[in-house]
Amino acid sequence: MKSKLTISSMISEAKNFCSTESSFDNNELYGITDGKAVGTFVEHKFQHTLSEKYEIVIGSSAKGIDFPSPEINADIKITSIRQPQSFCPFKSAEQKIFGLGYNLLLFVYDKIDNIQTKTACLNFVNCSFIEQHRTADYQTTKSLLQLLANNANREEIVAYLIERNLPADEILLTQLADKILLQPPQQGYLTISNALQWRLQYGRVVDLKGQVNGITRIVGNDQK
Repeated sequence: MKSKLTISSMISEAKNFCSTESSFDNNELYGITDGKAVGTFVEHKFQHTLSEKYEIVIGSSAKGIDFPSPEINADIKITSIRQPQSFCPFKSAEQKIFGLGYNLLLFVYDKIDNIQTKTACLNFVNCSFIEQHRTADYQTTKSLLQLLANNANREEIVAYLIERNLPADEILLTQLADKILLQPPQQGYLTISNALQWRLQYGRVVDLKGQVNGITRIVGNDQK
């Protein structure tokens, strides 16, 4: 009987997966330069690895994230170290301040093609589990926390949000300012660019030194 997938077991399986795949010569990915195609391949392979051992709920495009069950509530992101970024659906400007609303399991690879063997190796240089309260924008949350420390009022917070060009009208920005005053955000560690979809950049997570509550380094930096 399969055991139920937990965040702890998913992190453990992600570490094993990175180790195995980093030493695997893959002929299916040789010559492929499309990052989306590589990401889809890795995502499906990891999901298959989990489904063989655990009871899991895999999401669909309608559900929005890969593991929508309340106890996991996580989306998989796979990206190249050459430009560690991805996209996600835009729901509201609030996500940039209070986080995406779900956890992220981030895989960052360096793809190396071997001309002699006509195979590709995905060397996973970083893998991190980012809890949802750390998925907000780094600079936006950092500045807001500084403003709050300096006793900023509603008008000053709204002015800052306007300066940041948050995709929201002044009524929504005022509502956000009231929420920020009542419920200060936590420091985020993503770089989130405004677009029809959020563009998420992970450089700060990849380069992170030391430990941060809410970010588990599975592979990379000081991990063995």
